[in-house]
This record gives sequence, C-alpha cells and structure tokens, in this order.
Amino acid sequence: MSPAPTITLHVPGPLRAYCAGAEELTISAHTVRAALEDLERSQSNLYRNVCDETGQVRRHLNLFVNSDNVRDLAGVDTILTPGDVVTILPAVSGG
Repeated sequence: MSPAPTITLHVPGPLRAYCAGAEELTISAHTVRAALEDLERSQSNLYRNVCDETGQVRRHLNLFVNSDNVRDLAGVDTILTPGDVVTILPAVSGG
C-alpha cells in the first residue's frame, strides 16, 4: 500500500481547547476513518469531543472533505488524497 496522503484537519474554535489551541492539524491517512483513528491516538481529548463512545461522529458535528459533507460521500470510509482538507463543522440550528 502506498504511503498515506498528508491532509489538513481544520478544528473549529469551540474544540481548540482540546488540542492545545491548534486551528489545524496535519495528519497522514488514507480515509476519514483512519484520520479519526490517528486523532484518537494523538489528540484523545479532541477525539472524544468529535466521536462518541461507539466511535461514531457525534450527531451535532459534520465532517467535510474539501467542500463535501462526508455523509454525501462514503461516510468515514471516504478516501483522502494528498492536500485534502477535512473540516469539523458544528451543526447550527435555530429559528
């Protein structure tokens, strides 16, 4: 298997306290799932705020690869390519 592509993970303001204030993290991963697994190992506090105890992305968060919601792609099995940007985006609601 080829080396994992390097991607950028954008962290929203409310979650930055869980990764020492970082606005973005650099991760090497073939899929969004692998990026989350890397996050679990390297940034466990942030991971626990992104994924629930079953490993699923929390319902109030959306993950985007570039401009596409992973729910519209292959979910956490979405394949990543070098230079992709994964963004954690909290859901917004109101009336």
